[in-house]
Amino acid sequence: MIELGPIVVVGLVILVIFFSVFKVVPEYERGVVFRLGRLQEFRGPGITYVIPGVEKMTRIDMRTITMDVPPQDVITRDNVSVKVNAVVYFRVVDPNRAIVQIENYLFATSQLSQTTLRSICGQQELDDLLSERDKINARLQEILDVQTDPWGIKVSLVEIKHIDLPQEMQRAIAKQAEAERERRAKVIHAEGEFQAAQRLADAAAIIEHHPFAMQLRYLQTLSEIATENNSTTIFPVPIDLLAPFLGGKKTT
Repeated sequence: MIELGPIVVVGLVILVIFFSVFKVVPEYERGVVFRLGRLQEFRGPGITYVIPGVEKMTRIDMRTITMDVPPQDVITRDNVSVKVNAVVYFRVVDPNRAIVQIENYLFATSQLSQTTLRSICGQQELDDLLSERDKINARLQEILDVQTDPWGIKVSLVEIKHIDLPQEMQRAIAKQAEAERERRAKVIHAEGEFQAAQRLADAAAIIEHHPFAMQLRYLQTLSEIATENNSTTIFPVPIDLLAPFLGGKKTT
């Protein structure tokens, strides 16, 4: 049996005391310290100390936390049942308050996010819920930030990820979109007919004041028909078109 010398034993005791007293706190963490139950100033980053039996330290992550809000059953203001989920980005800005003011700040933030999501989405109509996500996200972020401020938490961003609609509502929205596209197509077609009629009216007004323009157009049409068809085409020619060529010279 190997016997340890007094020096080795003393060295081991010193190492145990050293590792139990001195702690290394990373850059992204802070240590919340209680001394005999009383809150002290948080410590870190770097090497810090904790007096065994007298002080107790709890580590708090100061990085931004990404929290997924599970799908929530929401009834919109126009009585449509949907499922909405979101993601919340927040971080601890005051580690002391995050420990003292709330029992479990992660669980509390998750629960508050779920209830706020149901409340805000339930105040919206379905069309607004689908088209105005930016405004709803900003409203959610504002409410959560105010509610979590006493806990030493800063909510930086809230984003609605997905809105799950019932099958019958999806079909209704698809029919509505199709009807809207048909309406736009009819409006565009009617607008085109109106512009074409307007142009024809303008052309008729010009021809009315310039009769020879009609004759030139007549000749142009004959030229186009002769170019496109090699067969013989009988085309009636109005006598007015030939009138300038039929007038003979007056005899003296």
